[in-house]
Amino acid sequence: MALKYALVHEWLTPKATGGSELVVQEILKHIDADLYALIDFESTNPDSYLFQRSIGTTFLQHFPFARNGVQKYLPLLPLAIEQLDLRAYDVIVSSSHTVAKGVLTSPDQMHVCYCHTPMRFAWELTFDYLRNSRSGRGLPGILTRYLLHRMRQWDTLSANRVDYFVANSQNTARRIWRCYRRPATVIYPPVNIERFPLITTKQDFYLTVSRLVSYKQVSLIVRAFNQLKKPLVVIGTGQELKQIRTLAQSNVQVLGEQPNEVVEKYMAAAKAFVYAACEDFGIAPVEAQACGTPVIAYGAGGALETVRSIEQYSDTGTGIFFATQTEAALMEAIEKFEAYQRVFQPEWIRTHATQFAADVFREKFLAFLQNSWQDYSTNQHLSG
Repeated sequence: MALKYALVHEWLTPKATGGSELVVQEILKHIDADLYALIDFESTNPDSYLFQRSIGTTFLQHFPFARNGVQKYLPLLPLAIEQLDLRAYDVIVSSSHTVAKGVLTSPDQMHVCYCHTPMRFAWELTFDYLRNSRSGRGLPGILTRYLLHRMRQWDTLSANRVDYFVANSQNTARRIWRCYRRPATVIYPPVNIERFPLITTKQDFYLTVSRLVSYKQVSLIVRAFNQLKKPLVVIGTGQELKQIRTLAQSNVQVLGEQPNEVVEKYMAAAKAFVYAACEDFGIAPVEAQACGTPVIAYGAGGALETVRSIEQYSDTGTGIFFATQTEAALMEAIEKFEAYQRVFQPEWIRTHATQFAADVFREKFLAFLQNSWQDYSTNQHLSG
């Protein structure tokens, strides 16, 4: 008998196009699953692969301004996700970075959670969130702190509804253990390696491609290059776009949002890709390496798993790390990169990136689902 699958994601909107959405897209290529989310504005988007697909949603779908960010209804997200009726399915797969893993299931349903991260704003980014938000100060600050406290309680409780966790990196697996005390199997997310051409002859500019939000630290990159007077191209959009354009000096080009073909062109031509964020995985550095482009990255989070330091691997290095998110540390790493520049081998950098390709994800994830179902069925029989 064929198993019935449901796939649950947080939200599906034209603005949600990050790594977690790429995981959802890849899973749907290989599993015949009904799709659910808190809100859906992709099935009515003619440019989306989900156009005209039937997608189950929650009461938040009809709330004002939900399309532009359902996060504004944060206190209601746990309640909303628990309203999805998934009793008709044998296997529930949740793609979760906020609340998707909190769906209600019965004892005869297997729940696998592909966890992109435990909700960051409620755990390690709590104090950054409070410091940078108007709702983090005064009386609203007290209420916000209480809300985050309750979100952490619910987040931990809802982790008990998951039978098997998959993490997108060793870094995320450690955080899952710290927050939930649950082990997780690491399966790296799919990166479309074939989309990016290998170019062995590089041009004389550095590149960063990112959403322009504070934790991505793009302003730090721009300030460092302002001092170095070296050419930098910035691609991306977000709430800091105006600020970064004001900050940038004549050696820094801020191109804003660009179509895929432009991003691919710059990725392939850049002498190095600069990455200052601490991400759970981080797809952009892998995309750069797919072009044979070395990476200068902050040495924390997922970058430690996707980039090989040239200082440690002299023949097979793919980048250089800097130890702190400071201009001085980044400037030192850039100078060091230029000393090592001729050592990097674009062909090897490309080969290194292929271990994160979509077909590798497909093989590992489908095998994990099969093995988990066998384990779950055996344990269910024994407990019965």
